[in-house]
Amino acid sequence: MAVPKRRMSRSNTRSRRSQWKASAPTLAPCPNRACGELKPPHQACPTCGQYDGRQTIAV
Repeated sequence: MAVPKRRMSRSNTRSRRSQWKASAPTLAPCPNRACGELKPPHQACPTCGQYDGRQTIAV
């Protein structure tokens, strides 16, 4: 297994970590006309409980 020969400097470590960016979660409007709230795609709406036009969660 490869082992680093020298300790990585603080500036190199920080410049490498600067590429770790948190992205905003993807949100899509609920297809239910009465609801329309933003929700994560491919998940049941936490507000109205519908997914793919069917009631899946009792809210």
